[in-house]
Amino acid sequence: MKRILLFLGIALGVTNSYSQIRVGFENNSQWYIDDKKIKLAPIEAEDRFRSNSYLKVDYDFKNWTFGTQLEGYAPKAMLNYSPDYDKVSIGTIYARYNNVEKGIDVTAGHFYDQFGSGLLFRAWEDKQLGVNNAIFGVNAKYSVDNWGKVTVFGGRQRVGMGFDLSKSFLFGADIGVSIDDLAGWDEHTLSLGASFLGRNFNKNDEYDDLDRFNSGYSFRADYAFKGFYIGAEYVTKASDCLVQNFMIDEGSKYDGNALLINTGFTQKGMSLDVNFRRIENMGIFSEREFLGNDYFKGIMNYVPALTKQYDYSLQNIYVYQAQSNIDLMAGKTGEIGGQFDFYYEFKKGTSLGGAYGMNLTVNGAYWAGLKSEVNFFEGDVSNEFIGFGEKYYRDLGFEVRKKWSKQWSSVFMYLNQFYNAPVLLGKMENINTNIVSAETTYQFLDDKSVRMELQHMWADADNKNWMAGTLEFALNSKWSFFGSDMYNYGNDDSDNKIHYYNFGASFTKGVTRVSAAYGRQRGGLMCVGGVCRYVTEAAGLTIGITTSF
Repeated sequence: MKRILLFLGIALGVTNSYSQIRVGFENNSQWYIDDKKIKLAPIEAEDRFRSNSYLKVDYDFKNWTFGTQLEGYAPKAMLNYSPDYDKVSIGTIYARYNNVEKGIDVTAGHFYDQFGSGLLFRAWEDKQLGVNNAIFGVNAKYSVDNWGKVTVFGGRQRVGMGFDLSKSFLFGADIGVSIDDLAGWDEHTLSLGASFLGRNFNKNDEYDDLDRFNSGYSFRADYAFKGFYIGAEYVTKASDCLVQNFMIDEGSKYDGNALLINTGFTQKGMSLDVNFRRIENMGIFSEREFLGNDYFKGIMNYVPALTKQYDYSLQNIYVYQAQSNIDLMAGKTGEIGGQFDFYYEFKKGTSLGGAYGMNLTVNGAYWAGLKSEVNFFEGDVSNEFIGFGEKYYRDLGFEVRKKWSKQWSSVFMYLNQFYNAPVLLGKMENINTNIVSAETTYQFLDDKSVRMELQHMWADADNKNWMAGTLEFALNSKWSFFGSDMYNYGNDDSDNKIHYYNFGASFTKGVTRVSAAYGRQRGGLMCVGGVCRYVTEAAGLTIGITTSF
């Protein structure tokens, strides 16, 4: 704490016309209660008030930036966050020199970065998910005009609070070349890239046969011409031991690989985007035994589920998680599949477009396990490169956005899902759902609006049918209020026919926002950007504050 105060004092003391100081603060707190339907586990009930706080300070001086993030999890981190997030301490601290004219960008301390799509390496922060896997070390970039960039880094990964670091030493390199800038092309764009990631583990006397070094490589290319684009990335990971239930099996070693292809086109009023991905054994962690933990501890790459990120609560009950690891007991060795997203705009003045136009989006996804032969007793795995095995997930959705007048607009959506619950959740039956959603917003008196949302899910298994609704009222540009409810009325167990209600308000002024809500949280997967974590059922009061200056 003394070091942070000294840093702030120096920064404020030298502020002048060449410098700038930026401060951001975020706090999320919860007071958990027990009600008739939802109760905390006894061990969690010992700390009913929990709070996560983040104070970020950045100081710019000419080509230099100095920054730190102070984190507080007191008296304890909110439910479902890593127990390694504890009390108050430095989360990140860094110094950066960035000279754009010379193409030099060097960071010492904690830093975030990403190679390609992130399938090989990504260090990032997401407070909602509880992810902060920054690297503590040195990250250096050198740019050559507009056509080339080289990145090299080395360090240890944050695996708890800011100075709780991995035992392994990590290093990587990335090179990207813009062929079109180098060649002076006007209409075509073509970029190529390659990456390397190395992990140097400490010697483990318990496992003599384990290699201390493991590496991975990726190669990528992106091309675009007018409205057409296509990109591909191939990633390979060197052979390493199998880890299951946090236990290392040094006698079973497998390599890993991934192929990602993205293509599509866009033109005025219409677009199509298509993704294909195949993944086999691509879990990459800074320590081998971290694989499979619930808190993203030690994760080094980014493997989001390539499905549409849906807006409505019932659409997010049965969400798909990417299956990137080998699990011999479950017969899983990876995944293969893809998604498409089609957008069409009906012009104003047409029979369907009407006076204000109408937008149609059609989205679908299909994911399966790799077609493989698995010998559980001998640990042998043989996968076809392009072969679809057991179906894991499928969805098909239609969304219509229609504006009726200057003040009134609506959204209608239908979603059909197949969910392989035995594989994905360990439950008994596959689940088929049909979900309809309708939303309408009416704005009046310039700064006031009302939004209403209704949803229904028909499901043939698990917890069966649901209904949900939301009502929001924006009093003005500062105050808004809402109430919502999800009701599992179709559950075969009457004790589990639960209303997950929430009521709340928010106040916004400039860059400051304060919110408060009271209600229940449904247990299950909570996802951000295709990455998910499990949350338990809970009830209580939630307060959030964000501001900056």
